[in-house]
Amino acid sequence: MTRFIGREVEIAALRSLLDRVTAAIGEPRPGQCVLMRGRRRIGKSALAEEFVSRTGLPYLYFTAARASEEQELRQLMDDVAASELADRAVFAETPPANWNGALQLLADIVPDDSPSVLVIDEVPYLMERVDAFEGMLQRAWDRFLSRKPVLLILIGSDLSMMEALNSYERPFHQRGTEMVVKPLNPAEIQEMLGLDAKSAFDAALVTGGLPLVCAEWRPGTSLWEYLHEALMNPVSALLVSGERMLAAEFPGQAMAREVLEAIGSGERTFVNIARAAGGISHSTLTRAVEVLTAKGIVVSDVPLSTRPSKERRYRISDAYLRFWLYFLQPHIPEIERRRGDLTVRRVAAGWSSWRGRAVEPLVREALARLAPDGRLPQAAAIGSYWTRSNDVEIDIVGADRAPVAKELHFIGSIKWLESPFDNHDLQKLIQHRARLTDNPLPLIVASRSGASCGGMATVYGPDDLVTAWRYPR
Repeated sequence: MTRFIGREVEIAALRSLLDRVTAAIGEPRPGQCVLMRGRRRIGKSALAEEFVSRTGLPYLYFTAARASEEQELRQLMDDVAASELADRAVFAETPPANWNGALQLLADIVPDDSPSVLVIDEVPYLMERVDAFEGMLQRAWDRFLSRKPVLLILIGSDLSMMEALNSYERPFHQRGTEMVVKPLNPAEIQEMLGLDAKSAFDAALVTGGLPLVCAEWRPGTSLWEYLHEALMNPVSALLVSGERMLAAEFPGQAMAREVLEAIGSGERTFVNIARAAGGISHSTLTRAVEVLTAKGIVVSDVPLSTRPSKERRYRISDAYLRFWLYFLQPHIPEIERRRGDLTVRRVAAGWSSWRGRAVEPLVREALARLAPDGRLPQAAAIGSYWTRSNDVEIDIVGADRAPVAKELHFIGSIKWLESPFDNHDLQKLIQHRARLTDNPLPLIVASRSGASCGGMATVYGPDDLVTAWRYPR
């Protein structure tokens, strides 16, 4: 059995809410609700299961399956019967005819004088299939469930629907605490896989921090050993997770998939994405991008400076999908015929240049978490800067706000190669700083292999950056 790694912040947050439930027993409304959302295969269900197992309390765990209302209710009855709730037999005696009755009956069978936990997984499926489900949930919570000492955990992978559940003018607005479950971070991956900091960042770029993919990586195994093992197995999580994620995210949205694949191939500008997606129209691309950004798969960046800019670039926010779309998806047929060795060679040939750009968002996130730390000044926003012609590109820009800053605090470079940041790199950074601002801003460097020159305010290496995710902070 895989050891549960990480998620300590999320576990602590759930524990805190459960403590509030326990402390409020005897009060009019002791119940608490959590709206847990995150990308598919990110480990939300595993987190919830780990939490309820640690509590030792009676609980119900129900997972919707995009089935008919009758099938969902039958499954709920089976899950209640298998739970440890003391009054679970009531469900069998008076089976609910609809979800309105089911939610009320759930409130009836949870204890009045001791805490318990109810988990409803894949809530968006119920929102899709059950008429007025949000209203039923709101009524059941207000009239029954919130009056019991219960922690209700509602889980969903459709980010836009889960956000809508708690949005203004929707029935369940402000009734739950929102929790966003993110991928395992480099520090958690390092601990889980027994890697050094450099290798932990590599693993984060390949696995995206997806627990199921990380679980296939034998602790202490190098990147290339892992890739050889995973790509010689046509049913490995590294290979199949991408297709399963896209099939679930875009069941009937072929154009959104085509645009995603165009971005995944390396295109970043609107014009180039449209061309790579088959020369689609401006309006079609706009709609597809809106779908992708609403689902949190694609983000659009603009240059961070003191001047407004329309030079928007698009990138895939999910590190695993970024790797899968670029290196694996085009070559699935050869992997399925057991020639994953060819794919590994292809990854090795393009790895250095691809990694250099792919790691940049991760490095900027680390710096944002570290600032201020005695080496890096406070910066409310950390982004990057570029011009239309790309004759100026600055990997790190720290400022007081984004996307248009009042004041810039520092700039910097990211060099994620086997060679150190050298004087040539420094002179280029100084020249680009002069194109951005007349102020002699401090120069920050993030380098995989250190620096062989001076003149910078500070240099961050992999060991420094991975500490950004160490807790407590």
